[in-house]
Amino acid sequence: MSLKLKSGFEFDYGNLYGEGKVTDADLKSYETDLKKAHEAMKVMREKGFIRGHLSKDGEPEKVLFSQTPYVEEGNINSPASLARLKKLQDHVKADVDVVVSLGIGGSYLGNKVLFDVQCGAFWNTLPKEERKGFPRVYFSGNNIDPRATGDLIQHIKALSKISCSHEKKKLRVLLLLISKSGGTLDTMSGFMVLYDALKKFENVEVEVVAVTDPGEEKPTLLKKLAMEKGWEQFAVPDGVGGRFTVFTEVGLTLGACIGFDIQAFLDGAKDMDKACQNDDIWQNPAMLNAALKFAASERHGRDIEVMMPYGDYLKSVSEWYIQLLAESLGKQFNKEGKEVCYGRTPCVAVGTTDMHSQTQAHQQGKLNKVVQFIRIKDWEDDLVIPNAFPEAKKLADIAGVTMSEALEVARQSNADALASNKRYNACFTLPTLNAYHLGELLYMLAMSIAYEGELADVDAFDQPGVESYKRIMGPKLQALKEAKGK
Repeated sequence: MSLKLKSGFEFDYGNLYGEGKVTDADLKSYETDLKKAHEAMKVMREKGFIRGHLSKDGEPEKVLFSQTPYVEEGNINSPASLARLKKLQDHVKADVDVVVSLGIGGSYLGNKVLFDVQCGAFWNTLPKEERKGFPRVYFSGNNIDPRATGDLIQHIKALSKISCSHEKKKLRVLLLLISKSGGTLDTMSGFMVLYDALKKFENVEVEVVAVTDPGEEKPTLLKKLAMEKGWEQFAVPDGVGGRFTVFTEVGLTLGACIGFDIQAFLDGAKDMDKACQNDDIWQNPAMLNAALKFAASERHGRDIEVMMPYGDYLKSVSEWYIQLLAESLGKQFNKEGKEVCYGRTPCVAVGTTDMHSQTQAHQQGKLNKVVQFIRIKDWEDDLVIPNAFPEAKKLADIAGVTMSEALEVARQSNADALASNKRYNACFTLPTLNAYHLGELLYMLAMSIAYEGELADVDAFDQPGVESYKRIMGPKLQALKEAKGK
């Protein structure tokens, strides 16, 4: 059983729905709630309004992520904003050797997805010609890690010496600083350490591009700093929480720095949004996915979701999804203020790697998991397993098939084994791994979370639990600083 779109995107839910799994009766019991959820999505699209949603300051706040795929005047993404991204792309390609993307949470996770899909693991080792003129890219500011930060500084220093001796020029470094407020401790501490160190290297030229709150009336810390220093600026828009911002300039600035096809990415998201406007649950991927996962959790106790893409460069998709699910749906109170402690627990896995580490628990552990696979139907670059050792029969038996064929046999075998032991699983299939289909997948997952928030009656667009540790951490840091000053 599967839902297949004209694009080739497919959601196979046969191992999640049916006798002994989520049933018709389960879905029937949510029929009224699903209709209300679908109406809520219509209102969100048309008015940017979600019942019960307030900002962290307790003020009414619009929810605008569903607007992001539509490139129109007055929208978050407009012809003018895409033209500015193209200008950034041209500048980076012509004038920058190294980009360091500094952000955490949605300002890191979504960007890492774009990088992994577009560039892969060995991008920074390739000659510039093979990178089509685009710079090396590094990530920082996603943890307060002195060793990793120090290693990056020393690496850039070494690159600058090579640039000076071999190319007779300074190394040009662009720090892509992403923070809505500029008060994000992890990102700003890493930025200040990097900025200060690199400015002291005589063979390095540093420029900063700030992606931050665009408001000028009451500028945030980073906005004010960017205006004073004359840094190029892009927007972290209002109405789009960090975990949804891969579709905005937060993600698209990094996309511009690596030659990612931004328009195709947004087109994929837009076409998925149109599919998700269908009021028939069996033709709406996001509504169907949300309903099945919600029913699996609430009716069958399967409240852990293992996101298990098959492919190394899709691991970051799983990591991005972890934040999306955990931050959106892990809520103590519902929209009426009643304590419900709702939330499904997300888990990162990668096939085939974690078939050799986690599958024992998936296959025979507690009956509390849904394993969600992602597969690529046609790989752009495939390799045939050669018969390199014909005298070794066991090795000869696997020769002659492609690596992608073997990968899919492994995934199917995992799915079948899980299903045979009452273990729920499902699969998203992308026809091929490109910007368009990536846009489809990420947007469908985001919209699915929005539907599930309505089914669970929790605000999927706030994160009050995140503010709790921040309120504790600020005074602790101040006390530490005062103690050091004595």
